[in-house]
Amino acid sequence: MPDFPNSKNGDYTSPRAAIAVTGLGKTVADASGELTILHSVDFTVQHGETVAIVGASGSGKSTLLGLLAGLDTPTAGRVLLDGCDIYALDEDGRAALRKAKLGFVFQNFQLLAHLTALENVMLPLELAGDPAAKAKAQAMLARVGLSSRLRHYPKFLSGGEQQRVALARAFVGEPPLLFADEPTGSLDAATGEAVIGLMFELNREKGSTLVLVTHDPAVAARCGRALTIAAGRLA
Repeated sequence: MPDFPNSKNGDYTSPRAAIAVTGLGKTVADASGELTILHSVDFTVQHGETVAIVGASGSGKSTLLGLLAGLDTPTAGRVLLDGCDIYALDEDGRAALRKAKLGFVFQNFQLLAHLTALENVMLPLELAGDPAAKAKAQAMLARVGLSSRLRHYPKFLSGGEQQRVALARAFVGEPPLLFADEPTGSLDAATGEAVIGLMFELNREKGSTLVLVTHDPAVAARCGRALTIAAGRLA
């Protein structure tokens, strides 16, 4: 696993927070000049916490999650993941950090259509050079109840099955941090409840830190705490 530099900021003493956000802001150009999506957001998440980010559509929830993951760049502030200032890294460094430390679950699954369920779950392990990728992927797909669907391509899987493949892919490398963006947004209520229950079970088993964006108060209530974003500000 890559050795990422630690922050020297005295605000974050050992044991380091899993996530520490200071003065995080995002402004973009628009027809009227500038639009501020996030206004100087500050918070910390400790290791093992489950945290929901909630708010109305357009409030900045998904933008915040993208900034936490280093998928976008802020116009102000810092994000430290396990003490590492991710925006002190270049793009390749942030990609290496994501590979080493992060798992993702997306609303629209983000499975590769030309790969089977097994191959989708194997992919992050293969990219990391894990010689046991196939065995680990098979075991994780069995854990999410898809042993009989290993060789099925995404188009032959239901929405709930695709999201379970996505969960298996997110957890298979046992990342310390898991980010989920509206993980039940494309599912019906019953399927969404089953997927969320499975996600929290896996999270407890693996001891990871979970941050999820959701518009569903029932999903948010399953987290240890919620952060509410309103018009780009942390309420």
